[in-house]
Amino acid sequence: MASNHEVKLIIAASERDSNLYYATQFLAPDPFIFAEIRGRKILVMNELELDRARTQARAHEVIPTSKIVRKLRDRGVKPITTTEIIHFLLKERGTHRLLVPADFPIEYADGLRAKGYHIRFKQDPFFEERLIKHKKEVEAICKTQRQTERAVREAIRILKKAKIKGRCLIYKGKKLTSEYIKQVINVSLMKSGCIAAHTIIACGKQGVDPHNQGQGLLHAHESIIMDVFPHSSHTRYFADMTRTVVRGKASDKLKRMHRAVREGQEIAFSRIRDGADGGKIHEAIFRHFERLGFKTGEIGGRMQGFFHGTGHGVGLDIHEPPRISRGRDILRAGQVVTVEPGLYYLDAGGIRIEDMVLVTKTGCKNLTKFPKILEL
Repeated sequence: MASNHEVKLIIAASERDSNLYYATQFLAPDPFIFAEIRGRKILVMNELELDRARTQARAHEVIPTSKIVRKLRDRGVKPITTTEIIHFLLKERGTHRLLVPADFPIEYADGLRAKGYHIRFKQDPFFEERLIKHKKEVEAICKTQRQTERAVREAIRILKKAKIKGRCLIYKGKKLTSEYIKQVINVSLMKSGCIAAHTIIACGKQGVDPHNQGQGLLHAHESIIMDVFPHSSHTRYFADMTRTVVRGKASDKLKRMHRAVREGQEIAFSRIRDGADGGKIHEAIFRHFERLGFKTGEIGGRMQGFFHGTGHGVGLDIHEPPRISRGRDILRAGQVVTVEPGLYYLDAGGIRIEDMVLVTKTGCKNLTKFPKILEL
């Protein structure tokens, strides 16, 4: 007789699925089956990962795939698919109600529904407790952040040493490029046990597109946005930091933009606390920029001004709930969020400054220690 109990079911590779890694604390490059039934975590693993899973995974039971396959063959089941393996696992435990992540593969969902399972999906994060970081998680994020700061410090050291010749920056006899600074940052992070991807070093007009990773020559007297967001290869926790610098002399507009963005951060810092409305924080910063004359809108076919959110959650994913943006996410103590207002204009360049903060009952604690200096 089927039980009304709802089983949590994930089929994914934990190297890419943060919910599955959070549940099992086990890294595997290939998909495996995770089922949580009445509080018991069960993994179905292939033989390649079986022994490692039994010693490393946080699970009550690890079942070899071959064991279920043999039983299905003895019963004459053909073909033996992942859906059949799941059906065997769940049928033995008398349940037909499943709770799956929003990105659960439709191939398995259709197959299980055809066998009579009732499937309900849940938006990310599948495990809501991921949003509230405990002490060790905050420590892991801070450790990744310290490595991030070390890498950016090395990049800024090179920028400071670069000689200015016309518009070009010359370092050790060569013109300095976005690619070289990215390499410096990414290698430093790798040496520290962190993995960087899509590091942004965007100069001048490139920086007006917030997600432009940057390429080519870095120029003197122009803004250089440095946005670095690696994760630890050990803990898997991310950090996220942005600084904007100018090697040489910044224009008056860039200086005003930098000052305004720092003020925008301070507005957020003063309002972030348990129960705060992320949308209202974002609106306050937006209004502050408008009052200073920094308008937002489409100019010459390009969005300019402040046209992205103020912040987002950080943890096992680089972008997690909550958002500090036009939505209405309510902040909770224990969440780690970024504060990253920015201003972008084609006649000046881009300015973005980003720190991470821990939301507390009465305010927030800045987890970022790196200085905010515009001119080098």
